[in-house]
Amino acid sequence: MPAVTVDNPLTLPRVTAPDPAVASARPVLTVATAPEGYEGEGFPVRRAFAKINTKYLDPFIMMDQMGEVDYAAGEPKGTPWHPHRGFETVTYIIDGTFVHQDSHGGGGVITDGDTQWMTAGSGLLHIETPPESLVMSGGLFHGLQLWVNLPASDKMIAPKYQDIRGGSVKLLSSEDGGALLRVIAGEVDGHQGPGATHTPITMIHASINPGAQVTLPWRSDFNALAYGLAGKGSAGQERRPFGMGQAVVFGDGDSLTIRADETQDSRSANFEVVLLGGLPIREPVAWYGPFVMNSHRELQQAMEDFQAGRLGTIPTDAH
Repeated sequence: MPAVTVDNPLTLPRVTAPDPAVASARPVLTVATAPEGYEGEGFPVRRAFAKINTKYLDPFIMMDQMGEVDYAAGEPKGTPWHPHRGFETVTYIIDGTFVHQDSHGGGGVITDGDTQWMTAGSGLLHIETPPESLVMSGGLFHGLQLWVNLPASDKMIAPKYQDIRGGSVKLLSSEDGGALLRVIAGEVDGHQGPGATHTPITMIHASINPGAQVTLPWRSDFNALAYGLAGKGSAGQERRPFGMGQAVVFGDGDSLTIRADETQDSRSANFEVVLLGGLPIREPVAWYGPFVMNSHRELQQAMEDFQAGRLGTIPTDAH
């Protein structure tokens, strides 16, 4: 890890650190450790935001860190066919391979730095599985799945699929070259990522060298979250410690700071962090299983539509 990198970050466009005399640094409000569990047919996940007050998450619903796990032959698992309505799923694969398919004809193979951005909208059926070759051989698997809410006006839009290859993400460097930034969606310091979003968000995967620090400009009307994928470091000017499997909630401001500890563990050369921010929707959220709506009546309608086959049918050529 990670799959998408460069030998010399100083050859990349650089993000200018905000002037501390002008920019307001976001303080750290809380650090939460993700509980561990299992999803689908039994692959291990960390529920990244499970212990965070939902008022700090909007417009995000949840995020799972899938793995990191080194499967033996025959062990890789996925999820069976299941429905979605009312939000977007963002699946980012750092190591390994996943095959996606949905009832509207979307899908494909994502691997090593690729992102699959699926807008469920009015509803579809969906499946995620490891390829047969990975099941047979085993191997390393590590990724994220983020759920992004849709406003009421967009909840019933037509489903859409974006296939974002790792080579298309916007690669940037921190001012001193100590951090490599992969902008998957949204914008930082005028640099735009490839992901097209209905709800305005920013999603960045940062690799921070031991002892290095990165300070980024951050939209003051966005929330701000960080999650440790591997390694250890600290958040904020106050250097609040956090590491793998821990989420950070920042308070108000227009810049945020992440620092890597001088010494990292043997599993990761750098401090690997996902940074997320989004424009809060500020609407009621009714969430049950694979449906994210605005009311319990809408949840009931989603379940009735699913049971009646109105969210789609499993394709005849399904995996």
